[in-house]
Amino acid sequence: MFLKLVFMLFFHVTLVASEDNSFIYNGFQSSHLYLDGFAELTSDGILRLTNDTEQVIGHAFYPNPIVFKNTSSESVSSFSTTFVFAIIPQYPPFTGHGIVFVLSPTKGLPNSLPNQYLGLFNDSNNGNSGNHVFGVELDTSKDFEFGDVDNNHDGININDLKSVVSTTAAYYDDHGQIRTVDLSSGNPIQVWIDYDGVKKKIDVTLAPVYVVKPTGPSLSMTKDLSPILNNSMYVGFSSSTGLLAASHYILGWSFKVNGQAQNLVISQFPYKKKSKISTVGLPLIFLSLVFMITLGVIYYIKRKKFSEILEDWEQEYGPHRFKFKDLYFATKGFREKGLLGVGGFGRVYKGVMPSSKLEVAVKRVSHESRQGMREFVSEIVSIGRLRHRNLVQLYGYCRRKSELLLVYDYMPNGSLDNYLYNQPKVRLSWSQRFRIIKGVASAVVYLHEEWEKVVIHRDIKASNVLLDSEFNARLGDFGLSRLYDHGADPHTTHLVGTVGYLAPEHIRTGKATKFSDVFSFGAFLLEVVCGRRPIGRVGENESLVLVDHVFECLKRGEILEAKDVYLGTNYVSEEVELVLKLGLMCSHSEPLARPSMRQVVQYLERDLPLPDLSLLSLSSYGLTFGHQELVEDKTVPYTSVSIAESVLSGGR
Repeated sequence: MFLKLVFMLFFHVTLVASEDNSFIYNGFQSSHLYLDGFAELTSDGILRLTNDTEQVIGHAFYPNPIVFKNTSSESVSSFSTTFVFAIIPQYPPFTGHGIVFVLSPTKGLPNSLPNQYLGLFNDSNNGNSGNHVFGVELDTSKDFEFGDVDNNHDGININDLKSVVSTTAAYYDDHGQIRTVDLSSGNPIQVWIDYDGVKKKIDVTLAPVYVVKPTGPSLSMTKDLSPILNNSMYVGFSSSTGLLAASHYILGWSFKVNGQAQNLVISQFPYKKKSKISTVGLPLIFLSLVFMITLGVIYYIKRKKFSEILEDWEQEYGPHRFKFKDLYFATKGFREKGLLGVGGFGRVYKGVMPSSKLEVAVKRVSHESRQGMREFVSEIVSIGRLRHRNLVQLYGYCRRKSELLLVYDYMPNGSLDNYLYNQPKVRLSWSQRFRIIKGVASAVVYLHEEWEKVVIHRDIKASNVLLDSEFNARLGDFGLSRLYDHGADPHTTHLVGTVGYLAPEHIRTGKATKFSDVFSFGAFLLEVVCGRRPIGRVGENESLVLVDHVFECLKRGEILEAKDVYLGTNYVSEEVELVLKLGLMCSHSEPLARPSMRQVVQYLERDLPLPDLSLLSLSSYGLTFGHQELVEDKTVPYTSVSIAESVLSGGR
């Protein structure tokens, strides 16, 4: 009796499993699909994966898992599916992004993204072999990142949004002629997907719903899906929208393992909803001139998202100009997730160029005035020709509306200040700091003396020093302060710099010189050795001027007490003392009393002996004059000062 019950139970489970291996929906009035995201069943029984909302996803899955593998051979059985879909763009003919028929190990696709990811993967799991996902995409957007053939194609995808094979959406008519199918026309289109478990062959066929299934597939490939699919999988659909939205509909669906999927009965489809679909599609454009004008205005607004102004004078800078669209997709829409930092000149985002896969940093710089734009772009292109191992490479620019986008080489270890302040996880050794100091000094010498024109940096500080993969220093933001001079009031100078790094004569006159750069470099030296900002706080109400602190230690004969406590005992005292004293020399309030950057390098390399500081008439007043002014008034306007002096001056 017990064995009989076991046999009956086994027979019942097997029967249920076999029943779950095929289904048909001629409309979805009585279906119990698993839905998430923006997917919904309309009152008329149509499955709508997305609506006209931008940058959303929608998923719909058959609620029960389907057994795909033969338990004896562990190979994937043959399966067949057919479905009818329609895509209605919000603003025809522009649309995004498409539908994917998908086999997934789980119901739903957690952490998936919209836009070009089609609700299938995200930027971290796309391409992972552990995804165990098979899909057939009906893609209405050409994404260079994934090598799409065009903006109207079908493709076979395995664990990756880069299709294994793909082709323009089309079918063979009765005469063997290829007929293109517009996936986003708003008209219903039928798709057939067949997998032969013996021949290991996948065929994809599509055609308008009124056309009998063509004899030849539009897409075909040989691939054993056994390593890809698990024993049981969920079957369903995924869809997404981007900056341009569309409603993605499934009108009917049939599926079967080990056999041909049942034919859909088109006459049973909910035609009432089909009529509604047609009222929001292309026919309405031709019925209403007013609506056409409205669509044109909306399209114009949408197009402005990628609009640029290319003037005649920019033709000579062609190789240095990037397209905004390329930078937009490289940074994934300038998402906060890719934000590297925010500085005085703008926000910086990490990006990967779609075609070259080059990692870049993209800085968005606001520029409200059109005056001086040509001169500034000319300077940017000139600066892009600078080549030095300790300078961040500037690849080029993009100009769009009231902002400039500057494209730099990406530095994986970020800026130096992240390793000096706020309890960093990684602390720099003295040898690393000393190498960084020498590298920055070498870069400034190149800017001042070794290039064809003099370049004044104007803002040398730890946050403008970036570190490559081997913690070598790369000085960045050179010359950018000129942005705020172009287009300014000719009777006013906008002082650009950072409190604590500005030389006193720079504060008085508003003019940046080699000497003011040396002053900033002196503040930078003390900053790196002491692990303190030039002006900071000690306690709640007391300010600390770093150069004063170092000078007091020098007067007591205990200058090494000023060093960063986190250096411990693993440092070369002669080198630390040298850098601290050199920082004081560079911080002298008299410009001519400071060394040149060439001399600074010679001191650091021990090619010149460091002079006795007592002979330089250093005093507390002489060192802190500039700092005290800024402590009292951090924003100082200056009048009657010419701003015509370019950061790229002709002589030396």
